[in-house]
Amino acid sequence: MPSLKQYLEKFGLRSGKGALTPQAAEALKIALRDATDEQKRNRKEIEKLRKLLEQRFGLLAPETPARSGTMAGILKRLHQQGPRFETIIDIGASDAQWTKLAMESFPQNQYLMVEAQPVHESALKAFASEHTNVQVVMAAAGARQGEIYFDAGDPFGGQASDTPYPANNIVVPVTTLNHEAASRSLTGPYLVKFDTHGFEIPILQGAADILPQTSVIIMECYNFAISQDCLLFPDMCAHMKSLGFRCVDMADVMHRERDGALWQMDLVFIRSDRPEFECLAYR
Repeated sequence: MPSLKQYLEKFGLRSGKGALTPQAAEALKIALRDATDEQKRNRKEIEKLRKLLEQRFGLLAPETPARSGTMAGILKRLHQQGPRFETIIDIGASDAQWTKLAMESFPQNQYLMVEAQPVHESALKAFASEHTNVQVVMAAAGARQGEIYFDAGDPFGGQASDTPYPANNIVVPVTTLNHEAASRSLTGPYLVKFDTHGFEIPILQGAADILPQTSVIIMECYNFAISQDCLLFPDMCAHMKSLGFRCVDMADVMHRERDGALWQMDLVFIRSDRPEFECLAYR
């Protein structure tokens, strides 16, 4: 932006030498206003460019270190260090809170939210209508397509089952991740998040085609058998190893109210051949 001295020289005056004529004063005012408007336009263009780059490549601002032991920290660390993925599948999407958190670190990825509870349908579809990279399927995930029983007693819980529940039982559609990824042209690599309360094994069976293209699985795991199909967390780690994954992180450890015993946690699995597992040292 030109200095005041340069403006005065432009109008045939120098600072401290005589007074500005009304015409010169008005011209100076217009010139200064035009310069300010140009600065505003430049700032707007820079902001538009920043948003465009963030949509394509993620956040550009200096990132704070990922806070260990939290889901936000896990997602931030994945953004900073990898592994990379193109599509994020949120199984048990509930009211979209987890997807909203993931989008803070991964705004450019494709998302599929899978939710069986009809109570969340309007909120999920409203959220998807505001984001062109988000799709919704109102169904349980499982090993086959069709219908399945579901315990709808807790809007933020719930569990699928091949046998009906004695209370809060509803019948909902069931689909497979294989079918949804293929029919929606959702390409890998994938991140798959499980919040499925003990129904993980059937879902993994229905994802056999996409698992080789999956780089990250975030799974709520348990220390107690909360359902007939549920694997305790050490058994789940062994099962995931048989599928080519190892646990690399955990978050949101929960202890039960009645006695403080370990109840559940979110485990993060990545491919067993990742470089993280090649180093055996602490530092």
